[in-house]
Amino acid sequence: MLLEKIQKENDIKQLNVEELEGLAAEIREFLIEKISVTGGHLASNLGVVELTMALHLAFDLPHDKLIWDVGHQSYTHKLLTGRREGFEDLRKYGGMSGFPKRKESACDAFDTGHSSTSISAGLGYVAARDIKEEKHSVVSIIGDGAMTGGMAYEALNNASRLKSNFIIVLNDNNMSISENVGGMSRYLNGLRTAQAYTGLKKSVEDTLMKIPVQGEKILYHMKKTKSGIKQLFVPGMLFEDMGITYLGPVDGHDIRKLYKTLNEAKRVDHAVLVHVLTQKGKGYRPAEENPSVFHGIVPFDIATGRPKAKASKDSYTDIFSKVLCDIAKQDKTVTAVTAAMADGTGLARFARMFPERFFDVGIAEEHAVTFAAGMAAGGMKPVVAVYSSFLQRAFDQTIHDVCLQNLPVMLAVDRAGLVGSDGETHQGLFDLSFLSMIPNMTILSPKNRWEMADMVRFAVDFEYPVALRYPRGEAYEGMKEFRAPIEYGKSELLYEEEGIVILFVGHMAELAEEVRQELKEIGYSCSLVNARFVKPLDTGLLEKLKGDHKLYVTIEENVLTGGFGEQVMDYVSRAKLDVQVRCIGIPDDYVEHGNVDLLRREVGLNKDTIVKRIIADYCVLCNDRERLK
Repeated sequence: MLLEKIQKENDIKQLNVEELEGLAAEIREFLIEKISVTGGHLASNLGVVELTMALHLAFDLPHDKLIWDVGHQSYTHKLLTGRREGFEDLRKYGGMSGFPKRKESACDAFDTGHSSTSISAGLGYVAARDIKEEKHSVVSIIGDGAMTGGMAYEALNNASRLKSNFIIVLNDNNMSISENVGGMSRYLNGLRTAQAYTGLKKSVEDTLMKIPVQGEKILYHMKKTKSGIKQLFVPGMLFEDMGITYLGPVDGHDIRKLYKTLNEAKRVDHAVLVHVLTQKGKGYRPAEENPSVFHGIVPFDIATGRPKAKASKDSYTDIFSKVLCDIAKQDKTVTAVTAAMADGTGLARFARMFPERFFDVGIAEEHAVTFAAGMAAGGMKPVVAVYSSFLQRAFDQTIHDVCLQNLPVMLAVDRAGLVGSDGETHQGLFDLSFLSMIPNMTILSPKNRWEMADMVRFAVDFEYPVALRYPRGEAYEGMKEFRAPIEYGKSELLYEEEGIVILFVGHMAELAEEVRQELKEIGYSCSLVNARFVKPLDTGLLEKLKGDHKLYVTIEENVLTGGFGEQVMDYVSRAKLDVQVRCIGIPDDYVEHGNVDLLRREVGLNKDTIVKRIIADYCVLCNDRERLK
């Protein structure tokens, strides 16, 4: 088995040319087998096997730096750096991450998880290298999807000014090019990067610049003519016009051609972009035929490609999708916007039913929000469906373009709270905090499937900025008997007793109900409040409850800093209410990958831990030393 020969970085260089093709096949077989058990990102990883191998052949790790944009396609990279055993616990708590992690290996140059960041990070590495007068290559690998993000072009604009080598690999799995153009391009690549050519080019330029008055004009016209000729033959003139040398397109599954082109790229004394064509899901027919399904896949049957788990009940995303489409049937002003996540956010249904009112703007969350603001100003009711962790990227646009103008944009904030296996970069733990600080923003969150449907209807018709926050996974079906109409800024008092009151946010309903039941079994009275609105805070209810309660307990799946609990605590302090507040949420830290239930236990967001904290606090308030023992 060739894969067994790869025990550490650079071991791939010990294999001969004939063995490399066999290694690629073994890697694909290994990835399919392991991911069918653990789940993970399959299609993207199958598509970059040969590209990753060529990178590891052309560069020395960790001396040279490879920076993977997004990073979910780094599985082969992990295999080639001696982490084969780690795939047994891939994306499990305490196990290997599904993304590059600097703390995991010196060969992971930069932690990634979000899109369009690799060129900026690579430029930073280049600047550090040049200042320190070090000698190593820096390579940023970015996909064609990530190139729709504006940050990538901001970085390219900076890269065009470089006077030293920086290699950008564009992994393009969505574009084809005719053979004759490709052939001419490969010919010109070799010509432009050959040492003899680059040396002659510099000598001619230096000589022309010495000619008084006319030298600079002659050089300008030469360059202009050359660019005009190249425009006829060379794809990628966008990059060339920016001052970035373009090489390609290259067959991303031909290791020899990739290796040769990468070595040509090393000779360029400025920024160079290598355009690589790959097939997503290559080597596994189900993934080739439906790569989007196998982008992030749950455990599946290898023979059929079908998920092993049975179909689950409706998720919050499913309910959002169905209700939004029902509303859009009646209201022609409703539009939907996604940043390349139509399937994940549930907007694929809307796209099929109302294609003229559906907009996929690519991986460009900042643009998505401001685009929606423009539609709102134009009299439409735009709904932007986005994962919580990706909404972070559009924070300024939410402030400046939506809320400052008080425009009726609905943010459907999906995957809020702990999401599990994707880890730190994808946990939706900050949205309540950063959205709450914005004037004119309204934030609400549902306790169960029925309230989710009601809140979608409320939010779409709301005439000001509003964020509806909901988690990944099945919608809770408990508390069905509680379905009071949604009233702006008002909480829902579910059980009214005395002593202790639990105020929970959204999908913490089931946990809060379990905590209350446990307290009652022990002998404590406990009221229960569904916050519904995180902003505005229902201060009227806080005032009402102070008479019969000594302890307010808030439960939220958000960081404590700036979250719902801190808002309650702040009001209680300012209003001088004679009660104590215990805030339960995520501590001031990032939460790694793993099963959500396990992660909740780790951060103290589980029934037993919360009950112990409440009893301890309440006994201190009541001076009950016996119970405290």
